[in-house]
Amino acid sequence: MLNTKGVYMPVITISEIHQVCKTALEKHGALPWIAESVAHAVAKNESRNNRICGLYYLQSYCEQLVSGRVSKDAEPEVTLPKPGFVKVDAKYGFAQPAFERALPAAISAARDNGTASLAIGHSHTCTSLGFFTEQLARHGFIAIGFTNSSPIVAPPGGKVRTIGTNPVAFSVPDGEGGIAMQFDQSTTVVALGKITMAKEAGESIPEGWALDEHGQPTTDPHKALAGSLVSAGGYKGWGFGLMAELLTAGMTGGIASQFVKPLKAPQGDPHDLGQFFLIIDPTNSDYFYERCQQVADLVSQDDGTRLPGQFINEIKEVEVPESLWELATRLSNGPR
Repeated sequence: MLNTKGVYMPVITISEIHQVCKTALEKHGALPWIAESVAHAVAKNESRNNRICGLYYLQSYCEQLVSGRVSKDAEPEVTLPKPGFVKVDAKYGFAQPAFERALPAAISAARDNGTASLAIGHSHTCTSLGFFTEQLARHGFIAIGFTNSSPIVAPPGGKVRTIGTNPVAFSVPDGEGGIAMQFDQSTTVVALGKITMAKEAGESIPEGWALDEHGQPTTDPHKALAGSLVSAGGYKGWGFGLMAELLTAGMTGGIASQFVKPLKAPQGDPHDLGQFFLIIDPTNSDYFYERCQQVADLVSQDDGTRLPGQFINEIKEVEVPESLWELATRLSNGPR
């Protein structure tokens, strides 16, 4: 199929993407259960057209499995230091299997205590935070997630890159096993992946996304990557980014953004990142679902409006850039 630019884009099923990713990860050394956990996340993101957190990361995952930057056989250690606090040492492995191992304990803690927190430390980048908060919401809990990343954001008015894009995700259950509301967004105007994808495509970026190394606005993705990204809403987004930084680096045992090496570099120190989740049982209140519906009804009064993520739809097949799919299938044959 040709896209709007006349470039051929093969149509690939989500199940094919899942299988190719799982095979590629195993061929590059990941244990089968770990490969399955990560492949599921890749396929899920592709089914939502979230390409930045999907196949776009597969090559990096495979290269870092081979180099040892991410552990291929890490066995996450789940502990419960306090009744409402679940802690996971990911042992420098992927975040997805660490979360998978901790999920039953986190759900139990939130159900027993009304609220709970889940701290994952010493992990690889989690890519999509919403992938995790959505799982908690489908189990019936309100979930807020935070993570940090390699430094690419300077303070408003400054030039020194201090924190990462530090996303925040929020998922709300609808009381029937579905999602009433969900958003997953960086605390910068745009995610770093959109800058790197523009660079690889030879495209410019809109003004307002980034600054060059001198602190001046730029539309050149190369200069943006040498400079810094702009916080969403200026000081407001910067504040949320700092909140994510303190919760993830401070509560999980992971390192601060300033010490994280570039996430997609094939070799180097482990990411050693953290993910932190707040989990709330909506049945703590007799009014939560009633109020949630009131808000949803109010928002939907205007045609075409809805709560973020209110009608999450998963597609069964997606158009994939030909070069990206060829790369994925080559990776499924193992290291060269």
